[in-house]
Amino acid sequence: MDMKQKKYKLGVALSGGGAKGFAHLGVMQALYERGIYPDVIAGTSAGAFAGVFLADGSMPKDILGFFQNRVFKEFAEFTLPQTGFFKTTRFQSFLKEHLKATRFEDLKTPIRIVATDIAQGKSKVFSSGDLIPAVIASCSVPIVFTPVEIGGCYYLDGGLFKNFPVSAIKDDCETVIGINVSPLTHLEYRHSMKYIAERSFHYMSVSNTFADRKLCDHLIELSNLSHYSMFDLEHIEEIYENGYDLAHSYLDKNKIGTT
Repeated sequence: MDMKQKKYKLGVALSGGGAKGFAHLGVMQALYERGIYPDVIAGTSAGAFAGVFLADGSMPKDILGFFQNRVFKEFAEFTLPQTGFFKTTRFQSFLKEHLKATRFEDLKTPIRIVATDIAQGKSKVFSSGDLIPAVIASCSVPIVFTPVEIGGCYYLDGGLFKNFPVSAIKDDCETVIGINVSPLTHLEYRHSMKYIAERSFHYMSVSNTFADRKLCDHLIELSNLSHYSMFDLEHIEEIYENGYDLAHSYLDKNKIGTT
């Protein structure tokens, strides 16, 4: 397809990565300060979570404020484990409280949200219809959260097949900026089930990102966040600042945007 025929000038792809996703907000704040605004967003898991608020018109610093002084139990309700340890009811209430849009079509910026059809074993890109179920599905880490039913199918975290959804928008964009908050990293071994679970999910999700990394016109990766746990809500400002500082360094180095 000729570049002149592309639907969007600039797209931004936001990776999964649990609490490391707060770095997405820092990066986006830096982009905004340079006058860089996406025409379309793609997000998986934490990237879908951050991305939907951005697409809804909220500013990165305001989104960060939604989460300050919060704890994990405010977003998850324990249930007797059959398909997951936690229900997503409280997560849904949080999104309803802070999002203005209820459907994809109501958003100020288009977004494509990636989830995994657990029965069919394939990725699903949501871009129309009810917004909140798609976001929750994309963020539902297996075993931790119960699957989300949408249209008779059951969905879990999009990172199972596509943790870095550059390909979801690449063909429609002249330029894509990819923000990967969870590249392959090493972390000293710890004798804990939590460590094993998080590192296993990290390696599994990283393994499907290599092709998408090559599709980026600009790739901003944060490799210094591996010591933050998946559900760390105590250090969100630090994570945000990491994204903010790295983005400005990248933009300066590549002479992108205005200051």
